[in-house]
Amino acid sequence: VQLQASGGGSVQAGGSLRLSCAASGTMFIINSMGWYRQAPGKQRELVAAMPTGISANYADSVKGRFTISRDNAANAVYLQMNSLEPEDTAVYYCNALYSTGYRNREVWGQGTQVTVSS
Repeated sequence: VQLQASGGGSVQAGGSLRLSCAASGTMFIINSMGWYRQAPGKQRELVAAMPTGISANYADSVKGRFTISRDNAANAVYLQMNSLEPEDTAVYYCNALYSTGYRNREVWGQGTQVTVSS
């Protein structure tokens, strides 16, 4: 399984961006998809995740501003980011937990840069 993410860019504070990520491959079932981010000098952190059939969970810092959604038929996940703040500047990574055969696996996308200027 591979993840292809897109949609990063540069915006001013208060602006919006939408990230997209699609999984491709054969013979797999997605159990959860989500977004993480890593700012320079910091550890990678969860932004939002949406297990299949379960409500999404968000980092406290993005609640009310970011919305995660999934298209299960397309094995895709999206992150709508509104009211962006300079503190949201980071590389954003798509993540998926999936099953293939009897194995549970995890895969990461290539990362997409989000830069928010004040």
